[in-house]
Amino acid sequence: MTGNEAIQKIIGEVKKVIVGKDEVIRHVITAMIADGHILIDDIPGVGKTSLALAFSKAMSLDYNRMQFTPDVLPSDVTGFTMYNKKSGEFEFREGAIMCNLFLADEINRTSSKTQSALLEAMEEGTVTVDSVTHELPQPFNVIATQNPVGSVGTHMLPESQLDRFMFCLSMGYPTVENEAKMLKEKYGQNPLDLVSPIIDSRGLSIIKKEAAKVFIHDQIYDYISRIAGASRNMEEVELGISPRGSVAVMRAAQAAAYMNGRNYVVPDDVNDIFLPCARHRLILSSKAKVAGITVNKVVENILKKAAL
Repeated sequence: MTGNEAIQKIIGEVKKVIVGKDEVIRHVITAMIADGHILIDDIPGVGKTSLALAFSKAMSLDYNRMQFTPDVLPSDVTGFTMYNKKSGEFEFREGAIMCNLFLADEINRTSSKTQSALLEAMEEGTVTVDSVTHELPQPFNVIATQNPVGSVGTHMLPESQLDRFMFCLSMGYPTVENEAKMLKEKYGQNPLDLVSPIIDSRGLSIIKKEAAKVFIHDQIYDYISRIAGASRNMEEVELGISPRGSVAVMRAAQAAAYMNGRNYVVPDDVNDIFLPCARHRLILSSKAKVAGITVNKVVENILKKAAL
């Protein structure tokens, strides 16, 4: 079974649980293949946790979920050392982040210090406790969620930390037809029990390495650079895409090409992933907000400008 065939089967398994959100499913697995992390900015109850659980089962990944609240400490995430009376030594006790797929629920509900501990681990792939560095399991991906409704008691992620997420996605409410189908499928059973493992963590690591080798022509590098440059020179945009964002676009485009069965990137691959890659990185100007201009419209204009 090729990597592309495995991916299509994984998508099929996740669809058993998540109904009518095919684009979101494809974007999540694209980010995972590109070795990126995902932020889902959405209201409660639309299936964010079920989505992560479905992927963990379909890929046989070691999975942990943490509900972030104001009293969660950095050590709860990274781990801590404890004195063992029998051995007379300090022992490292793993935190929740020591897994392949970590779901950080409502990341904006916890303190900035705890957020920073999580984001540092995401960036470095390690945690440091009492001056000792511990490697995170590989492969490693984070799916973080935040609730955009109600800001009381929240600590919103600053732009510099949002930039560490490859994709920002929104699931939204299902259609009437899809909600009815979902209710019917949940009658008398849990759809998660129907998900079968397609690959394991080693298989995902192999797919990630193969996707990272997808060929990128100089014209594609130039195209991505023009997109980033266009985002920094628009009156509607106060803060454009960073160089880290350009790297995220490149890697996500490689993963998109791989999922489409190609070993080279085309402009459509870049266009397909640009919106989830850019929506949390672009800060609109006050003038644009007053005029009712959306991030989606700005992204559309950026792609048109870069294509000229």
